Amino acid sequence: MNPWKGLKGLPHDMWALFFTSLINRSGTMVIPFLALYLTKKIGVSPTEAGTALLVYGAAAFIAAPLTGKLSDKLGALKVMKFALFGSGVLFFAFSFITNYNWILVATFFLAAVNESFRPANLSLITEIVTPPQRRMAFALNRLAINAGMSIGPVIGGFLTLIDYHYLFYANAVASIAAGIYFSSVKWSSLAGTQKEQTEEKNISKIKFAIFSDKTFLFFLFAIIPANLVFFQHIGALPLYIVTDLGYTTAAFGLFSAINTVIIIFVEVPLNNWMNDVSYKKTLMLGALFAGIGFGGFAIATTTIPLVIAIVVFTFGEMIFFPITAAYTSEIAPANRRGEYMGYYQMTFSFAFSAGPWLGTVVYENYGSVILWSGALVFGLITTVLMFFVKTNPSVK
Repeated sequence: MNPWKGLKGLPHDMWALFFTSLINRSGTMVIPFLALYLTKKIGVSPTEAGTALLVYGAAAFIAAPLTGKLSDKLGALKVMKFALFGSGVLFFAFSFITNYNWILVATFFLAAVNESFRPANLSLITEIVTPPQRRMAFALNRLAINAGMSIGPVIGGFLTLIDYHYLFYANAVASIAAGIYFSSVKWSSLAGTQKEQTEEKNISKIKFAIFSDKTFLFFLFAIIPANLVFFQHIGALPLYIVTDLGYTTAAFGLFSAINTVIIIFVEVPLNNWMNDVSYKKTLMLGALFAGIGFGGFAIATTTIPLVIAIVVFTFGEMIFFPITAAYTSEIAPANRRGEYMGYYQMTFSFAFSAGPWLGTVVYENYGSVILWSGALVFGLITTVLMFFVKTNPSVK
């Protein structure tokens, strides 16, 4: 049995999105190195650098539902083009700003524009593939993101040895290059035409109507604890491995590579294999693996246990993220998928902002055992809540 066979039937448009995300993500350098840039080049304190990241996450949180609605109103294609070209310009301009307060302002607008790509992208994926293909399509989308993220930060690390400003130039070039490729694609009639023809009156009628969808609101609430857990990999986890356990930063980089490599080679086949498993079971399984994996760090103090814990939470990540996106696409009304994807993306923006901060606070004040035990509890909370998630009759 070919574990990659689920990719065969995906339309040309899906592969165009794959390469767009791959090009764009291969230039992701500024955000991973932003804290280092601000402390070493601009000369601000670590707390002020952390504040900039918090501003980035807050802007993404605010922008997600708004850009999701814009995708429904104007069309996902237009929003994505704006995000790619707009962020390219802003990355370039960012490199010339040296005043910290203006950097915070620039960070806010950069995040709002750069992160507007995500809800529109998720919405467009839903439009261009059939319902049975959605799990594989979202898994393929994550493959593009992770493959690109395995390239960009590595190149960025070498560029910092020359000049930190090259991070902004490279990121800008990658965003614009992705925009040029994206604009050159001959999209099928299915890709975006329905959205671009959506009348403004249909959008105005659904303002704030999301709050009447109790099923979706419960789902968003239920995934937040697990999302907070997943984002410990950029917050407390490096501190724990380097500071508590005494590993070098290079060793932590190798530990992180385990996560990326597994995702690149396993996520698509795994989701193909689990394509017929119900949403409820896969949602519960993904959250459970997240809790067990991160909870395992409470007792993982040597290399082999650390690797096992990383592998476990990576499998949780590979199951949880594509399934939550696919579930959102299934329960969203056809003319409101951008809006729903925007609110879905908002939960990740919140976790990006609050997760690392919350984890480091607990780690600093209560220690690693309490932190990782709490991660286990949060994972279990989402696991239990997923049992009560309701589905449409057409959703497994």
